[in-house]
Amino acid sequence: MAPIATQLEQVRKRIDKACESAGRDPRSVTLLAVSKTFGPEAVIAAVQAGQLAFGENYVQEGVDKIAALADWAAAQPVPPALQWHCIGPLQSNKSRPVAEHFHWVHSVDRLKIAQRLSQQRPPELAPLQVCLQVNIDGGPNKSGVAPADALALALAVQDLPGLVLRGLMTLPEPSEDAAQMLAVHKQARELLDRLNASGRLYQPLDTLSMGMSADLDLAVAAGSTMVRVGTAIFGDRTRA
Repeated sequence: MAPIATQLEQVRKRIDKACESAGRDPRSVTLLAVSKTFGPEAVIAAVQAGQLAFGENYVQEGVDKIAALADWAAAQPVPPALQWHCIGPLQSNKSRPVAEHFHWVHSVDRLKIAQRLSQQRPPELAPLQVCLQVNIDGGPNKSGVAPADALALALAVQDLPGLVLRGLMTLPEPSEDAAQMLAVHKQARELLDRLNASGRLYQPLDTLSMGMSADLDLAVAAGSTMVRVGTAIFGDRTRA
């Protein structure tokens, strides 16, 4: 496995190439490095290579890593401004540490979770940036609000204090058929556009969290603004 800095550079080049092919500005796509199951030392290596935004799937692991990186960052001559995203399924009993420690949550799929995050977000912190997870292709074993119910959830979430509704997150069923994957990604982009065109949101949704190591090129072609990449940066995982 190549060093993390080398892998990061290769992923950035993939994003640049995908943007060029799609006629997009590479600055319109944010790289989120998914560091789940990898220790603080791997995150530090990525930070030293210029990566500042990280995604975590497991709440307690993420909280522990945030604390470890905060101690490390505080000891640096210029502390890096790290940004932490909760991207895994979120249960009600795990909402408080997410509200207290993360900057973003991508996996809000029901109003109860959003309400708890709103109630538990410390008032001295900046609002929590929120994406609604949408089960865009109807996978039977996945979390996510149905596309038909996304507008109603968005309207409810945007009224909650301490939260800022930013966009949608999708996790399509993997497929070796590139055309099929591209079509699913385009459905997500079309849903985002429909929500913005409804005229009922206080501010336009600007984030489409979509695409991972295997399909980020297709996701960028369809309009993703944030790709969640783990394996291509950190290597194979020891836990699912």
